[in-house]
Amino acid sequence: MIALDTNVLVRYLVDDDANQAEAARALLDALTPARPGFVCREVMVELVWVLRRTYGHSPERIAAVLEDLVATDGLVVEAAADVARSAMRYRRGAADFSDLMIAAAAAQAGARPLYTFDRKAARLPDAALLGASAP
Repeated sequence: MIALDTNVLVRYLVDDDANQAEAARALLDALTPARPGFVCREVMVELVWVLRRTYGHSPERIAAVLEDLVATDGLVVEAAADVARSAMRYRRGAADFSDLMIAAAAAQAGARPLYTFDRKAARLPDAALLGASAP
């Protein structure tokens, strides 16, 4: 197994640098279930940030990209089920993708509630807004 950094996926997806996009395509096209590429959860979070902030992609488009990556046979996506659930909720505007992944990691660890100062994130299940009366 090899590992893939965010910039490789970005070049593959947006094709904004011909040479790097070609190299990324060649690498990803060569991946197989027997020799897959590993994509960690941090890369997925960073990928969403880059696609949204730098390239202006909509949450709908980004969620579709994430779902496609999770379903790709030649990729092993860390916490793939969390990524897929978070993508679906991100598409619906539940919260920022990074907040959804943080909440998923907390839930996996059995750490509840997730305290936050982010009002939108605090609306997530098992999340709570930290205020003056909170521990």
